This record gives sequence, structure tokens and C-alpha cells, in this order.
Amino acid sequence: MRKLICVPLLLVAACLCAGVYGAIHNQISYTVAPEYFTQFKFHQFHISPIIPDRLGAACVGWSAAWWMGIVIGVVLIPFGLLIPGTVNYIRGMLMVFGVVALTALIVGIIALTFAFLLIQPSNTPELIVYGNDIQDDAAFARAGTMHNFSYLGGLLGILTGAVMIFRLRRRSGTPHLPVSADER
Repeated sequence: MRKLICVPLLLVAACLCAGVYGAIHNQISYTVAPEYFTQFKFHQFHISPIIPDRLGAACVGWSAAWWMGIVIGVVLIPFGLLIPGTVNYIRGMLMVFGVVALTALIVGIIALTFAFLLIQPSNTPELIVYGNDIQDDAAFARAGTMHNFSYLGGLLGILTGAVMIFRLRRRSGTPHLPVSADER
């Protein structure tokens, strides 16, 4: 029963983890292409021009990612109930959220690496976003690639998180299926 009381708190923790991930992720992509934010995302997310660019990028990341915590939590928190013990459940789920974020980051970094290899100024179409000419079209496209693949990373993170839950359950020594009295 105590584990069920933790469910809403864990859902909030999943949203916080996803939002912080988004803010940190955008620091990487801002480094790759500031114009991705100044000429696109700041307009899209209505970021005020008085906000410093790095902080604006973090705000965009938070806004774009926190809701993934709901998706991640709704899927993984019920599976986490397989982890025996309330303290183990809470600790285990916080680790699971970290694994999901790490998976998303790794997928994003891999996508960014491929984007650097494949997207060159010579093969990038000229971009115009919100009426603004983009000066570094290749960098803009690379940052966009990282962003798009990070959502895929979040979905793959749900799978790695589920695997971690089953490993935590196995590590606890608790059988996966209930054992009948005859089998004991």
C-alpha cells in the first residue's frame, strides 16, 4: 500500500528528470548551433529576447521535455511495482529514470555524431525559418537532428528502463511469478 502512495511522487520525479534532461540537452545543442534557438526555438516557445540565450535554451529544453516524464512514468512506474520493498522501489525507480535519461542522451549524441559526419555545408539546403536567414545551415540541421533523435532515445529509454526494473527484481531474489503452496 505504501508503494501506491509513492506513485504520484514518482510521476513528479519522472517529469523533473525529463525536464532537467531537456535543459541540459539543449546546452549541448546550443553549443552546436545557437541559431537553432535564436532563429527557431525561441520563436516557437515564445522566449523573451531579454532572457540570456543559454537560459532561454534551458527553458526551451525544459518545456519540450518535461511532459515525456508523464509518458515514461505512466509506462514504467507500474512495472516498478515488481521491485520488492518501498525503499527499494523508490530508489530503483529514481535509478530507472536516470537510465532513461542516459539512454536518450546517448542516442542524441550518436545522432549528433552522424549528423557531423553526414551534414556538411555543401549538402545542406539553405534554410529560412520564421523569416530569418540562417547563417550556418549545416549546424542548424545538426542540432535539429540531435533533437529529433533524442525523442527516439526517450522511447528506447523506456525499454532500457523496463530491463533495469526486471534486473532489480531479479537481484532482489524474488521470484518473477507467484509460487503456489504446492511448489514451495
